[in-house]
Amino acid sequence: MNVLLISPRTPTTFWSFRHALKFISKKSSEPPLGLLTVAALLPESWQLKLVDMNVSELKNSYLQWADMVFLSGMNIHLQSMKEALKRAKQFGLKVVVGGPLVTTDYQLLPGADHYILGEAEDVLGQFLKDLSNGTAKKYYRAERFPEIEKTPVPRWDLLKMLQYANMSLQFSRGCPYNCDFCNVTVLNGHKPRTKSVKQFLAELQAIYDTGWRGSVFIVDDNFIGNRKILKAEILPAMIEWMKSHDWPFSFITEVSVNLADDEHLMNLMVEAGFDSVFVGIETPNEQSLVESNKKQNTGKDLFESVKKMQQHGLIVSGGFIVGFDQDPPNIFDIQKSFIQRTGIITAMVGLLNAPTGTRLYQRMKEQGRLIKTMSGDNMDGSTNIIPKMDLQFLKEQYQKLLRQLYEPDGFYERLKVFLINYRVPQWKKSGKVSFTEIKAFLKALLILGVFEKGRMKYWKMLFYSLIKFPEKFPLTVRLSIFGYHFRRVARKLA
Repeated sequence: MNVLLISPRTPTTFWSFRHALKFISKKSSEPPLGLLTVAALLPESWQLKLVDMNVSELKNSYLQWADMVFLSGMNIHLQSMKEALKRAKQFGLKVVVGGPLVTTDYQLLPGADHYILGEAEDVLGQFLKDLSNGTAKKYYRAERFPEIEKTPVPRWDLLKMLQYANMSLQFSRGCPYNCDFCNVTVLNGHKPRTKSVKQFLAELQAIYDTGWRGSVFIVDDNFIGNRKILKAEILPAMIEWMKSHDWPFSFITEVSVNLADDEHLMNLMVEAGFDSVFVGIETPNEQSLVESNKKQNTGKDLFESVKKMQQHGLIVSGGFIVGFDQDPPNIFDIQKSFIQRTGIITAMVGLLNAPTGTRLYQRMKEQGRLIKTMSGDNMDGSTNIIPKMDLQFLKEQYQKLLRQLYEPDGFYERLKVFLINYRVPQWKKSGKVSFTEIKAFLKALLILGVFEKGRMKYWKMLFYSLIKFPEKFPLTVRLSIFGYHFRRVARKLA
């Protein structure tokens, strides 16, 4: 069996980093970890090829070679998945689709031969057995959330690794919280399921053995969902592994804001090589947090929580939402003030949406307030619900907020706050500047320092960092490049 695994193209969005990737001559931020893991679950006798449409063209020759296509993606990939499915069917191929999109909204992608709904570890084996017997069904739905301690190491050999800015791996699935608008528990359950220490280190080693050095994104929706095993087993093992391999990686992951309440956990994460965390802050408005069942964020000084993480050596990125029923008319000024004061450079601000299967989706459906399927783009200014706030006012103020956050005045002011708050981890201070970073710096001097509107703000920021915080100068350049990408995305929306 010749199987072609297709990862659809991600449009230019906040998280695509497409405008920033040009500075380092990369084509995609991260690889399709799900498909690489599925590939490792397929029979060893099968011949596999991976086409990530973010880095390679889906050529006719690949489709002519294949006997079957595996296709996976999220809501943001719907249009690209439709196109890939159509191409495959034109060549008479059987198509198997899976992933988050079809698990919750398979009706949006008609025309496939087989649908794998849920996590592959629980259901793919039965599909393969039926396929070999000639009795494969159209739909296979996982009946449970499987343990992942037997999940194999992803097939890194299928990947063009030099085309990516980060590598990815996964430690756990599931989240202990149940936020009203979030579909993580719909897709992966309420109880975090973790890999063993041996298994996790084997995945680290597999990435290391490919020759990769640099950033690794641990893609868990909440890395600290099981703190006990992290503090007792995983992080101490990571620290020893990193020391013995001369610190080859830096780690990015997603956490809940209550990481700031656990001094020991923060220290362990930084010692293990974590330098960036994405936190779902959502809103400083307490009433909206209560409305959305964001219990882990209520009753806290969110400003101090962010500052504490920064002072421990973690770059904090944040997710923010406007359009809650409890949002006051001045929520946009409240959000802007909070983001600017905390120095959160990567602030993803979106309108409230209701993913299929969430409690918010059900409530909006009961109230007759669902209007369409969500796009999956966190920052395209769309919503699939009828808000209590006037929709035109909401969209206009949202666009204004994005402009204020990412135009040079607001962005560089925020970057200055971050530089003051942030403490560089010890393991980072001795890091050498790579050729890629030098090339990015030179491109940034030309694009941000010569051609871009607001270039004087950029030069002032460079000199400010060089004089006041020379050890943070490379980071200043990198975050300025991020700001360029975010501005391009925000201007397109406006």
